[in-house]
Amino acid sequence: MHIFKKENPVKEFDEFVTIVKRLRNECPWDKEQTHESVRHLLLEETYEVLEAIDNRNNEELKKELGDVLLHVAFNAVIAEGNNQFDLKDVIEAINQKLISRHPHVFGDVVVSGTKEVLKNWEHIKLGESGRKSILDGVPKELPALTRAFRIQEKSSKVGFDWDKSEDAFKKLEEELQEFKDAAEKKKNSKGALEEEAMRELEAELGDILFSIVNYSRFLNINPENALRNTITKYINRFHYIEDTLREQGKKITESNLEEMDKIWDESKKIIP
Repeated sequence: MHIFKKENPVKEFDEFVTIVKRLRNECPWDKEQTHESVRHLLLEETYEVLEAIDNRNNEELKKELGDVLLHVAFNAVIAEGNNQFDLKDVIEAINQKLISRHPHVFGDVVVSGTKEVLKNWEHIKLGESGRKSILDGVPKELPALTRAFRIQEKSSKVGFDWDKSEDAFKKLEEELQEFKDAAEKKKNSKGALEEEAMRELEAELGDILFSIVNYSRFLNINPENALRNTITKYINRFHYIEDTLREQGKKITESNLEEMDKIWDESKKIIP
């Protein structure tokens, strides 16, 4: 049910902020919250936005974007109550950032295309807030694949990258061989040497994953999205095994690998 119906988006936004502030002042739960206590909720809402995008569900996307906007406003209201900053400061900061980082739009800088825009973006960021590295600002909390992708992307913008995708693939092949060698070393080691070999094996696996992410960039594939899609596919096919066995009057715990493999192969024809 829509309580408010306004055509002017500015008025709608003002009304929204008024609602958030009233909740902060009058709702017992909202009054108790801090930036830290709602941190996980903001992360959850962000992932729900991504899920709506993945599902191409515009109705859900509209709702989930509203939930993220709520967290932006709510955190700003919390900060205002602590005499730190308010929503106006947040908006002014992003306005200034957008203008300063787009001199080719709001200034007289001329660019040849997207590649130069991105390089200028990193150059401008490097001069902001005392940043010492172009890698500053990539959150540690990001999923590992996404963080690796963003770090490599930023390095590439300043020219630190392979010239061709073939070079990146060769590096991946090198890392695979080094991982294989490390696995063999661990297999033939004992005691303290086995622990050392295990650490080396883990490091080589990390190098493989990093190299896969690197190669995926050259193919314009986001590795986080690719892995998420594969996980979804795996879950759907595994559910098919469970459903098929259930129709046969069996539980999956009563099956064996040979039977499950056979049903899995059937699922691949139905669930691509």
